[in-house]
Amino acid sequence: MIDAVGNPQSLLLLGGTSDIALAIAEKYLAQRPLRIVLAARPSARLDAAAQRLRDKGAEVSTLDFDAKDTASHPAALDKAFADGDVDVTVVAFGLLGDAEQAWQDHATAVELATVNYTAAVSAGVALADRLKKQGHGAVIALSSVAGERVRRSNFVYGSTKAGFDGFYLGLGEALRPFGVHVTVVRPGQVRTKMTEGMDKAPLEQTAEQVADVAVNAVRSGKELVWAPSAFRLVMSALRHVPRPIFRKLPI
Repeated sequence: MIDAVGNPQSLLLLGGTSDIALAIAEKYLAQRPLRIVLAARPSARLDAAAQRLRDKGAEVSTLDFDAKDTASHPAALDKAFADGDVDVTVVAFGLLGDAEQAWQDHATAVELATVNYTAAVSAGVALADRLKKQGHGAVIALSSVAGERVRRSNFVYGSTKAGFDGFYLGLGEALRPFGVHVTVVRPGQVRTKMTEGMDKAPLEQTAEQVADVAVNAVRSGKELVWAPSAFRLVMSALRHVPRPIFRKLPI
């Protein structure tokens, strides 16, 4: 159970090699020892992530989880909960891809849509079933400001995040009567392995900064937060810009 000051005893990271998810785990680990399940495809990166958390005092297990194999998700979630309750689940898997290739190459577009939206819904429904039975828990769903108003510059990715965002906000409403809380986190560009090689962006954050926002949001019971918080004002303004003007903005 999550204690009175908001510290969990167990974590599940769906996307167990995600820089942000690992930073969230380390943020919680700074307060107390944890049991952590890292769910991702087997790889050297997954092994390194597990050792990184063990070195910080966590009890870590790994679980084979393939986002694109949606038929396997219910069984994977069963295994994740097999050793006991899960207090906080971080939904952190996703693809960014090449924005121009994404709308001109069929396979790329389908892969982005499958991983970022279809798989997120699949895992979310399977997760919700376990959390309803458990009767408590929190979910951190890592979305993106790119989904708030989809831009021409990355509209395939943005559209997948718009769907992800809507699903997890709705899931939070559906799970509320069962004692489960969902927090959607909307970061801007984050300096991680996913964005290596990209130019620095305005209001860019580190994984650790996003983790601070996410953990504090769960502790305070927030349903939706931006990282950094200034993006809330930026995106509020952009949502109301007329489309003929919006398409001329250098974004």
